[in-house]
Amino acid sequence: MIRKRFMQLFSLLLLMWCFSVSAQEKQTFNSFQEAMAGLRPLGGNSGPSNVNWINDGQAYSFTETGENGAQIIKSFNPKTQEEKLIFSTEGLKVPETEDAFQYVSFQWSDDSKYLLFQTNFRPVWRRSGISDYYYYSIEDKTLDLVAKDAQTAELSPNGKKVGYERGGNLFVFDLANKQETQLTDDAEDGFYNGRFGWAYEEEFGLAQAWEWSHDSEYIAFWQSDEREVPIFQMTDYQGTHKEWVELPYPQVGDTNPTVKIGVINISKQSKEWMQVPLEEGYIPRIYWTAEKEKLAVMHLNRAQTHMKLFMADVTTGNANMILEEKSDAWIDVFDFFAGIMHYAFFPKDAKEFFWISDKDGYAHLYRYSYEGKLQNQVTTGNWEVVFVHAVDSKKKKIYYSSTEDSPLERQLYVVNFNGRGKKKITEMEGRHNIDMAPEATYFIDRYSNINTPTKIELKEASGKTVKMLEENKEVGEALKNVAFVMPELSSFENGEGDKIDFSIYKPVGFDASQKYPMVVDVYGGPGAQSVYNQWSVSAWHQYLLHNGYVVIQVNNRGGGAYGREFEKVVYKNLGHAEAQDFADAVNFMVNQGYVDANKVAIRGHSYGGYMSSFSILNHPDVFKVALVGAPVTDWRLYDSIYAERYMGLEEDNEDGYINSSPTTYAKNLTGHMFIAHSTMDENVHVQNTFQLVKGLIDNGKDHDLKIFPPGAHGVAYNYPSYLLLMNNYINYLDKYLK
Repeated sequence: MIRKRFMQLFSLLLLMWCFSVSAQEKQTFNSFQEAMAGLRPLGGNSGPSNVNWINDGQAYSFTETGENGAQIIKSFNPKTQEEKLIFSTEGLKVPETEDAFQYVSFQWSDDSKYLLFQTNFRPVWRRSGISDYYYYSIEDKTLDLVAKDAQTAELSPNGKKVGYERGGNLFVFDLANKQETQLTDDAEDGFYNGRFGWAYEEEFGLAQAWEWSHDSEYIAFWQSDEREVPIFQMTDYQGTHKEWVELPYPQVGDTNPTVKIGVINISKQSKEWMQVPLEEGYIPRIYWTAEKEKLAVMHLNRAQTHMKLFMADVTTGNANMILEEKSDAWIDVFDFFAGIMHYAFFPKDAKEFFWISDKDGYAHLYRYSYEGKLQNQVTTGNWEVVFVHAVDSKKKKIYYSSTEDSPLERQLYVVNFNGRGKKKITEMEGRHNIDMAPEATYFIDRYSNINTPTKIELKEASGKTVKMLEENKEVGEALKNVAFVMPELSSFENGEGDKIDFSIYKPVGFDASQKYPMVVDVYGGPGAQSVYNQWSVSAWHQYLLHNGYVVIQVNNRGGGAYGREFEKVVYKNLGHAEAQDFADAVNFMVNQGYVDANKVAIRGHSYGGYMSSFSILNHPDVFKVALVGAPVTDWRLYDSIYAERYMGLEEDNEDGYINSSPTTYAKNLTGHMFIAHSTMDENVHVQNTFQLVKGLIDNGKDHDLKIFPPGAHGVAYNYPSYLLLMNNYINYLDKYLK
């Protein structure tokens, strides 16, 4: 027995020695800059870029860069496997100049014969900017300027006109006679036709505030009035006399932008206003329907707990409410984190629509008639529909991604309109990112899991593989040269009895008998999700792992994919449940025996900055260090649309606002807090940080503050400033946790 144990021990030591030698032969990172450079090969290739489905879903276009830097557009036909060159900037000049032609983005005409190029982009906010637009004929190879200094532009569905917004007014350009027609003429500062201000664009996710009708005869648009919205000012303090940037920014309780929906008859140049009462609320979405001259208009009350859907006659403006939904928490109309712009779907060839709602406890699809009558619930179960990729009205099928296999995964399914015949299409466990033709002919599947680098396949709608587009075999080769740490997926039960999924990254050369410092890397905002079963390459994480830290990420309460109760428990009480889950995760890890309870940090940015500051102040016995980037420190300082969505109206929840503010708990700081913010952050204003700092000073609490005068919400504004910020974080951790 002793001999057997000795041999087992000897074998174990030999195995550990071999692993140690192997690990020593692999690259480790001594600086964050080394980690960024060394990990680039592990990200792999992402397959075809800028995919657009064309020719009624029978082909797709994609972009490449030529050897001399030329921008190239090609097409691929899945049936024939034929690849064609569509367009190249090689030798192409901007019309009437000697300047090389370059574009930022492009869009196809519905008949796939023309391209509209966006050029000379000058950013305004997160999604918007001012550009020049050029029209290109694929057959004639002609390039013509159609709109200069426009904020948005779009080809009409019939390809005969280009609509655009410039200076707060709407225009159309007739491509046949090359004439511009102005459709509105009443814009002024803070008063726009076809353009959103900062708050609507940021919090409802759309940059273009107008839509062509399916028949190209009408344009429906938002008219936005921000003239009574309080003005926010910011400066980077450069020059002798600083320059102020001003924008209307409504904080909690402030006067909001007012909007109304107009519809312009292009041929008559007449306008009708849709009779949908705003009543201090919002109009976050409009949809052209399959019924000619009918526009669906969605309304939310200011608290975003009551949705009304109106069907409007664009010739008279008369609007009838056909559907309403009430909730004891907020109602979502899109998903920022998943890139899902719509939860309502109006097929242009079927007089019915679909709506994603969590009213049965999980986000599911519901099917309605144009009269608002529920025809059937399409999906059901203790899982969520997270993305609708295509609605095939001819075959009466819907293709969607869901969490049915696991909240950590995304798999593609198809189901009949009536809810029958559900079938899973994707196979490999993990996260599948689907890019499907609107006609539901083919799709590109980018998929991975924690142990499998991303693969990209072109498939038929049935799931049959047409072509492997990218296997990323080079990643496997690169892994042989780098001491790369893959996460472990785990879970624990929090103090409320909820199952909490999280990921664990153990340091290079991990020894379970040792005690390690740990960093909890968080975001934590409503609807967000940090942990997936997917391939992930993070220079920040890998550098920490190469330098003796454990790192964890947590799918905390308030996050998406786990059902209504799990997500909306944070309503009117942000911060508390999330911080408790982070603290419980730390305690779970400490109990594993290899994490030093006295050396735990939490780091986050934006909502994550809010959570890192809130957590160290509410759980000072758990967190010894907080790295706080661009934090909200009082929701009354943030924009009204976001803050009131999750915290309710201030008059209904004053105590909740106070109790959800990190500044309220400034007296509790016993550890070390490092805060970074930019004075040019138009999203989370630096006022938040200064109020937290004052709260800390008022209570005699020391802290560390780094102000970046330039830089927007990301704080860093170029490569050197990014390196500086990350090295500040690293040095702070090393100083107080090692």
